[in-house]
Amino acid sequence: MTSFKNTVLKMKQLLFTNWHLMRWVRLAFSLFLFFQAYILNQWMFATFGGFFLFQVIYNLGCGSNGCSIPNTKKNKDE
Repeated sequence: MTSFKNTVLKMKQLLFTNWHLMRWVRLAFSLFLFFQAYILNQWMFATFGGFFLFQVIYNLGCGSNGCSIPNTKKNKDE
């Protein structure tokens, strides 16, 4: 039972902390896409809305530096 409580606490922390501007923008955009999917009966919009909602819930996505991998070298020979 403690494992379940730990999981719930981690999920609460993930959902309720670190809300920055881009996370709010993704939430608004996903809600807009869900609304458009319902109004226009174009359910492909709901798929994209789900993608952005997934990013909001798990706080994923590219940051302000883009999606690049940092180019760090350990030795001069690499």
